[in-house]
Amino acid sequence: MRILLPGVLAMATIVVASNILVQYPLGRFLTWGALTYPFAFLITDLTNRLQGPAAARRVVLAGFATGILCSFIGTRIIGEFGPLVTFRIAIGSGLAFLCAQLLDISVFNRLRQGGWWKAPLVSTLVSSTLDTAIFFTVAFSAALTFLEPTNDVSWATAAAPLLGLGPQAPFWVSLAVGDWLVKLLLALVALLPFRLAVARLGARVA
Repeated sequence: MRILLPGVLAMATIVVASNILVQYPLGRFLTWGALTYPFAFLITDLTNRLQGPAAARRVVLAGFATGILCSFIGTRIIGEFGPLVTFRIAIGSGLAFLCAQLLDISVFNRLRQGGWWKAPLVSTLVSSTLDTAIFFTVAFSAALTFLEPTNDVSWATAAAPLLGLGPQAPFWVSLAVGDWLVKLLLALVALLPFRLAVARLGARVA
């Protein structure tokens, strides 16, 4: 367990920070949490590269447990418009994190013998896309209103120009696209710390 502690602590820190920062808007379509959460994939990939997929899964499960705790606390904190974390957001967040991170581990492991950049980049791009699709659909789609009938998501389902410029779409789609684009950008940015961290820790990079 001791060898996993750095990864577990790093993952828990990112999950807690993201749960806090998601409460603070960054422009119209993002929150500050969008800038921290994608680095959870970096932690998973580093653990996978250095210690293997089994260790990476344990780190992910620790992050999942931390996220569940944060969501539980958030449901107990009442803000201006009700609980900071609704049931749909809690379900969407947990489901998206677990599915996306486990997919990340699987894709990374299949590509680990390729170029040093291929496994972290492709796995993060694929899993980030799944993460975004699951979270925003579960949390805000009108088709899933039955999950929490008392939660008014009309603000998210109202039609608006996509990212303020494109065709009409539910507002939550703009939130999802904005979040996804940030994840794609940070997937590229994270290649540098991934390369440096692996080299510093003496792991062999293909």
